[in-house]
Amino acid sequence: MVKTLYHGSLNIIEKPLFGYGKTYNDYGLGFYCTDSLEMAKEWGVGKDQNGYANCYELNCDDLWILNLNAPEYCILHWLAILLKNREFDVPSGLALEAREYLLTTFAVDYETCDAMIGYRADDSYFSFAQDFINGTISYRQLNNALHLGRLGQQFVLKSRKAFDRIQFIGSEVAKSGEWYAKKMLRDKTARREYFSVERNRRQRGDLYITQIMDEEMRPDDPRL
Repeated sequence: MVKTLYHGSLNIIEKPLFGYGKTYNDYGLGFYCTDSLEMAKEWGVGKDQNGYANCYELNCDDLWILNLNAPEYCILHWLAILLKNREFDVPSGLALEAREYLLTTFAVDYETCDAMIGYRADDSYFSFAQDFINGTISYRQLNNALHLGRLGQQFVLKSRKAFDRIQFIGSEVAKSGEWYAKKMLRDKTARREYFSVERNRRQRGDLYITQIMDEEMRPDDPRL
């Protein structure tokens, strides 16, 4: 199977290089892509700087692609990976305890895969995750929040094998004046919906991080 991918950047990148990049991205070191041309254009521009949506084809045959949206995973697996790679504000004892519990109980062996599919933790998603480990929102609310504003998912190349398979097809210019505004509107929409609808809509039976820890819930718990 050949998959078309896009990478938003301020530069044209004809050959993604294995082993380069920022180690503190959502899923660690890797090449971060999307299957949406529009999303790549939003990710590629700066406030006052045009960018590019680089287009690639990836031969996925025989690649181990870890899909965090598969039935065997839940949002807490995604959050555990995020906690391992990103810097979280843990101002309380609860947040620190939650971080350690999730890292231990919902760890995923993602470093040995060839590629990954999962949510992209931009500013909005990151704030939703912080609210959850601080006990402000429930597990259900976190799940719902991740669909607000359609902030997108990402496809991340992790292994040298995957990097060897990707082929540059071309690039499209993304105009800052158009696509930066769209990026800000998407993020603003997610935040507005979160604070006006989801953050304060507690329901009877909601699961909070305190109950998840107190009952020592595991990944196979039907409530997750």
